[in-house]
Amino acid sequence: MGPPVKKRSYDASTRQAASTATRQRILAAARELIVEKGYRRATIASIAERAGVNADTVYALVGRKPVLLRELIEQAISGTDHPVPAEERDYVIALRAEPDPRAKIRIYAKAIRANLERLAPLFLALRDASTTDPDAYAVWQQISDRRAANMRKFAEDLHRTGHLRSDLRISDAADIVWATNSSELYVMLTLERGWSPDHYEEWLADAWMRMLLA
Repeated sequence: MGPPVKKRSYDASTRQAASTATRQRILAAARELIVEKGYRRATIASIAERAGVNADTVYALVGRKPVLLRELIEQAISGTDHPVPAEERDYVIALRAEPDPRAKIRIYAKAIRANLERLAPLFLALRDASTTDPDAYAVWQQISDRRAANMRKFAEDLHRTGHLRSDLRISDAADIVWATNSSELYVMLTLERGWSPDHYEEWLADAWMRMLLA
């Protein structure tokens, strides 16, 4: 008789599924504690305790705290349990295919609102951590640079399709988009001023139409 290949394959897939589930449980615990206590006070030990695992499992399945936070931010940006390149995200494909500039902006504003609902608390935690933790600063810088690059791609798309204001440089348009959809402004308007996420999304789309379109 041949070796029990199917059973071994089943056992391996079962272990992989269990490992993936445990990893997501660790990330969920990390998110809760970082939002509740802040990056510095959310220790690996406390994350492990809340996830129901030992610290070695946290390091083995995810990594050190900066890696944990980076993974949480990547998942918040993509809206899935794994990072998705910007060019492959549904809303990016949709807005690039959309010929109407106002519809483009509405698609992007809706996506940004959804991202910020997931991302803003984590991004602010990373910003605070970056002031004292060199590893966190490296993650902050990389995420920030990538975010700015994506804002420029949006401005370039408006320019390429002839919809960007002729008196507005692409770099300035990108900075306007970057500033108005920052985590800081989102938190200020929704948490401090009481705006609903719907209100923020409507305002963001209207502001971009007024400031960017020819």
